[in-house]
Amino acid sequence: MIRKVTILSLAIMIFASVFTIPAFASNGGAQTVQQQKKMVNIAHRGASGHAPENTMAAFEKAFEMKADYIEIDVQMTKDGELIAIHDTTVNRTTNGTGSVGDYTLEEIQQLDAGSWFGQEFVGERIPTFEEIIDTYRGKIGLLIELKSPELYPGVEEKVAEALIERNMHKPNNKKIIIQSFNHESVQQSKELLQNIPHGVLAGTAWANVTDEQLAQFATYADFFNPNMNIVTDELVDRVHNSGMKVYSYTVRTQEQADNLFERNVDGIITDFPEYVYRHPGKN
Repeated sequence: MIRKVTILSLAIMIFASVFTIPAFASNGGAQTVQQQKKMVNIAHRGASGHAPENTMAAFEKAFEMKADYIEIDVQMTKDGELIAIHDTTVNRTTNGTGSVGDYTLEEIQQLDAGSWFGQEFVGERIPTFEEIIDTYRGKIGLLIELKSPELYPGVEEKVAEALIERNMHKPNNKKIIIQSFNHESVQQSKELLQNIPHGVLAGTAWANVTDEQLAQFATYADFFNPNMNIVTDELVDRVHNSGMKVYSYTVRTQEQADNLFERNVDGIITDFPEYVYRHPGKN
């Protein structure tokens, strides 16, 4: 009798292990998938590690690499036209010299904005903001940076007008974001484009940002986008607690991307979109 009970107990245990272990493993697998973070991949000035920054070649490369957003630096010409360029002079990224604001659109588009990067990009020009948004609207997210807006009075209105004319001021997918290091400019832009998410860019001077300052930013901004060198677990938690997200800049190595993944940021702004996709936690 005892032997029969023992055999029966053993059979029950084997039966249970056969049917419950796979179920447990399946659930564990599901948990692992859920824990894998979907990192937002933002191509900094386009895929600027592969093509000259802020050119259509760089933006097209980012699109081909399936980045989630392209980041665009917007400035204004002497005759009030919006263009994409990072520096306030044309010296570094073109064959010209002088301040961006001293050129008319016709003059600045005669410059070569590609040969400095590589001979295969000879003849690339500085694109207009309108050209970029007309090409990529609905195809890839647009992270629009108002670059040195204090030099260009009215640039916030110009950007707003361009978006409103195209009915892009009421995005239903949150794939348009406006940001700046000039936080007053961000506030002005938010007043003009209340349905578009905005972000404050934060350099290393904001390493000790207070909860009160974050709360103030959160009254008009949806993102607090810091230099990666000030990103800590504690900072990310505090930003999240304030109701904002964190897109950190600017990744140029795999190690930097991996570190930001571990810090639990929401997005990574990078010259090399492939570094974000290579992370083992990437879906």
